[in-house]
Amino acid sequence: MVEKEKKYPSVQRITDKEHIEVVKDIFSTITDRYDFLNHLLSLGRDIAWRKFAVKKMQFNKTNLFLDVACGTGDLAMYAAQRYQNIKVVGLDFIQEMLDLGKKKTVEKKLDDRIDLVRGDACCLPFPDSSFDVAGIAFGIRNIPDKKKALSEMARVVVPEGQVMVLEMAFTRNWFSNILYYFYLNYILPVLARRFSKNKGAYHYLADSIMNFPKPPEFVRLMEEAGISGIRFYRLTFGVTYLYIGTKV
Repeated sequence: MVEKEKKYPSVQRITDKEHIEVVKDIFSTITDRYDFLNHLLSLGRDIAWRKFAVKKMQFNKTNLFLDVACGTGDLAMYAAQRYQNIKVVGLDFIQEMLDLGKKKTVEKKLDDRIDLVRGDACCLPFPDSSFDVAGIAFGIRNIPDKKKALSEMARVVVPEGQVMVLEMAFTRNWFSNILYYFYLNYILPVLARRFSKNKGAYHYLADSIMNFPKPPEFVRLMEEAGISGIRFYRLTFGVTYLYIGTKV
């Protein structure tokens, strides 16, 4: 019997609570193929994007990095590998992702420097001014209250500490938009059907990318969250952007 493909509503037509439930359902069902599909569907560029973000990190006071919505912990591990004197906390609300991430930190012998915990990005369980850097990679689009999450990231970094956001975008010229739209809505789901148990997850992925705020809008959102001096880097022809700001 062929399993019926799940259909997820557009992020434009659901409540914040429904959005959270959709994200939980998706990421708890694709965990075993999550890393492989990320690399395949980005043509391996997601590795370079994360490593570029890590190179921009600055540790001056606490030598602590917070990876918000850490998933299986790739950004956390890249940071720990590059900066030997720091410790890292990764936070996510999907237990299945954290379980896989913990296995990966053990395999890479980083479990003594990386602590992965379950928690809510909009209510971070850490004191004010605890971290030099708080970052989130490909997770902010899955959080309905983006401003609240950004405000929490700003709260937990030290004064002049960094808040970093790495996220995919849909903001190029009309020709590349057509190509990207075709890739997201036709090629990506075909690949997902071949390699993923939850095929509908990648329809959600396309939808969440196409409805993510454009760079000027997202910069304003970061400023409203108490983050200043924001600059952004356009990566791989604008497929992804890295935003970096500091705590006021």
